[in-house]
Amino acid sequence: MSRPRTEAEYLARLVPPSVAGIGRRRLLAGAAGAGALLGSGALAGCGSDSGSGSGSDSKTVSLGSNQSDPNPKAVIAKVMDGFKTSTGIEAQINTVDHNTYQENINNYLQGKPDDVFMWFAGYRMRFFAAKGLAGDLTETWGKLSGYSDAFKKASTGDDGKQYFVPTSYYPWAMFYRKSVWEQRGYQVPKTLDELNALGAQMKKDGLNPIAFADKDGWPAMGTFDVLNLRINGYQFHVDLMAGKEAWTSDKVKKVFDTWRGLLPLHQPDSLGRTWQEAAQSLQQKKSGMYLLGLFVAQQFGNDEQNDIDFFTFPEIDPAIGAKALDAPIDGYMMARKPKSEANARKLLEYVGSKDAANITVKNDPSTLVANSGADTSGYTALQKKAAELVGSATEIAQFLDRDTRPDFASTVIIPAFQQFIKNPNDIDGLVNSIENQKKSIFSS
Repeated sequence: MSRPRTEAEYLARLVPPSVAGIGRRRLLAGAAGAGALLGSGALAGCGSDSGSGSGSDSKTVSLGSNQSDPNPKAVIAKVMDGFKTSTGIEAQINTVDHNTYQENINNYLQGKPDDVFMWFAGYRMRFFAAKGLAGDLTETWGKLSGYSDAFKKASTGDDGKQYFVPTSYYPWAMFYRKSVWEQRGYQVPKTLDELNALGAQMKKDGLNPIAFADKDGWPAMGTFDVLNLRINGYQFHVDLMAGKEAWTSDKVKKVFDTWRGLLPLHQPDSLGRTWQEAAQSLQQKKSGMYLLGLFVAQQFGNDEQNDIDFFTFPEIDPAIGAKALDAPIDGYMMARKPKSEANARKLLEYVGSKDAANITVKNDPSTLVANSGADTSGYTALQKKAAELVGSATEIAQFLDRDTRPDFASTVIIPAFQQFIKNPNDIDGLVNSIENQKKSIFSS
């Protein structure tokens, strides 16, 4: 695929064929499994299943938020302050730990969810839209501006209606502190051999070469994704996530074998560590680099932002190159029967506006805003470089657990990857187990 020349070209690649090619029947088939795995309703929503027009005279609207870390939580509060100033409506924010939010979202949406809730583009948005657990935002999209056709496509369900308002996106890359690298004379690796050599030198220098954490289950998906993209290419990633390729194939085994070779460079005891703690080891100059999303910047002070830099994960196969990456889209959805539908729609119009995006630009150096009308002159050097990285990517994936069935990602992949981290020497047994469970889930 040629290098994108315009914003429209590269944003068009934000929507992988794995999302577009999943039919309504297959999505609905996974609903029962997802319901069984997502816990016991830890999200205590403020919404109601009463009629969708009720409460429209109220001056409040409820918002389910997964932004539980201090910095993004503060940014959301500022955006909601802007909403109140603009409309006179107060957003009552129900903040839940990010991982708890994600693992309990199915029960939450089937209960009494908040009027508006935060979620993700891609398969997981389409899954809940197809299941009838999200409100139709086609009318709201008619009032939005500043979005490319690609972002609209990423917000569209199987029925052609919009169910999602995108607000931000961020690439995954290898982050590091410039001051540490300058002090040690480290150079950005261009190949896997150079990465291994750099890691060996970092070990000699008393650093954890690669910060790593997988207590919450999802961070290791980013490692698998990038290795699979580098070894087998984007289309194989798409087909593997869609259940069309076998996990027992030699191609997948090579991914795990390469990962096994890199594990000695990773921070040990990762299953007992959160991503924030791993990021803090980078911030504290105890680790040399970290494969994560741009949100890693949340764990650095304002005076440290200019000391953060990154490089895209190096090439493994010259025939495939190093231009593909993960760049997930975050945003908002509406409950199927919001208590205050009129206010919910006003909130969604606001979070999708350039005014809300401008507040985010001014206060959050850890993400890129989706609305092209925003004033991005306030982007940090890191954000500008991240936007350029997305622009130069040949293919862009949404992230493993957003590109495949939620029941497969949560019940199969998370425990499988954690088992691999504990015992990386039984790759055959691992891939056989994943494949057997995949066949059961994808054939349901």
